[in-house]
This record gives sequence, C-alpha cells and structure tokens, in this order.
Amino acid sequence: MHPEQHDEFRAASFRDLTAATLYDILRLRSDVFVVEQECVYPDLDGRDTEPGTRHLWFSRDREIRAYLRILDDHGTERIGRVVTAKSARGSGLAGRLLGHALEIIGHRPAVLDAQSYLVGFYGKFGFEVSGPEFVEDGIPHTPMTRKI
Repeated sequence: MHPEQHDEFRAASFRDLTAATLYDILRLRSDVFVVEQECVYPDLDGRDTEPGTRHLWFSRDREIRAYLRILDDHGTERIGRVVTAKSARGSGLAGRLLGHALEIIGHRPAVLDAQSYLVGFYGKFGFEVSGPEFVEDGIPHTPMTRKI
C-alpha cells in the first residue's frame, strides 16, 4: 500500500531557493506560459531576485505543482506568475496557494493582473477589477486590487 501523497507548501526568498528548486520553478513557468500558452515574453525579468520578493509553491515528490511570487512594489504587494502544472489542475492548489499568499501579505494592499477568464476566481479572494482590460502577450488581462 502506498502512503497517501500530499502537496507540501513552501515559501522562500530568492537567496534561500536551492538551484534545483529554482530550476523546477522556472521550468514550470516556461512549460505553462511559454510553451502551453504560446507566450514569448521575458519571464526572467529581474524581479525574482529582488530582496522583497517571496516565492511560494506546492510540491509533491520534488515536483513543483503550483507556484506564485509576491513582489514588493513600494508598499503594495504584487502577486504574479500564478501557475499550476497541467497534472495538478482542478485540485485546488491555486486557491490554497493564493490563501497562503494573502496570509503573508496580511493587511497590506495587494494587486495583480489576472488573465481575464480568472477574474471570478480572484474575486473570491477579495480582489476587485481596478482598471480596463488589456492584452499582454496575446492574452486578455484585467488589473485587480484587494483593498485593506
């Protein structure tokens, strides 16, 4: 009998990421955003290494199954690069990860640019549309803000 597998939550600054974990995070982001969604864009934007950036993820058996990062944008927390591995979709990991992110953020203001079809998902976490829809890398996005 196999022991039940569980996803483990992790959070780290850039300097606390191991090379193997960073590689797995970047591979997941590339697999979904660049390959699956066919977006050619500069994923390595320099923000991952900033001192205020926090990396959050769920892993199981060394596989990164869901990930997001929180950026410090001068007093406002910016959630981005929210991604779930194809094999883990529908398991609730993105919602659990966003819940952990909001616990970390606490009572500070938070913003994100949602892929527009996910506005309702983020709305369940207190985010409200805060500007007009725009197209980034061929995908409609909607700016959203969570007020404190």
